[in-house]
Amino acid sequence: MPNAIYADRASGQVYADARAMVDAYISRLAERSGGAIEPLDASGYTQLRSGSASVAINVLEDHGVLLILAPVMKVPVVGREALYQRLLELSFIATSDAAFSIDRSKGEVYVRTLRRLSGLDYEEFEDLVTTVGKVADEWDDALAAEFP
Repeated sequence: MPNAIYADRASGQVYADARAMVDAYISRLAERSGGAIEPLDASGYTQLRSGSASVAINVLEDHGVLLILAPVMKVPVVGREALYQRLLELSFIATSDAAFSIDRSKGEVYVRTLRRLSGLDYEEFEDLVTTVGKVADEWDDALAAEFP
């Protein structure tokens, strides 16, 4: 997104690009949480832990979006229809700003959220990362037990 402006609304801080903005937000999140989070790698990726969940943060600058996702479980061979219905029902309200999704090529269930990078402020970033982590941590064991 060549003409996008990356700035934090609350602080007024302007960033050279989306990756610099998200790296600053990651650093701030690490400071606030008291944990270590690596900055984005060359591909725009990093991850953190939230309870039992591993949360991936991806800056897809070519598409102008932030993708935050956490693996939940493998899609079972038996009972897929029931699982899909359960995931849709949970995605209605239980996942807040996130939703369950399935990566067909990997046969994996994820919690994910996708957000345009321009106009993203720190509070929204923190909320999205926290939401994905909490939902994945809450449902990974429960869904795996319900759909073995």
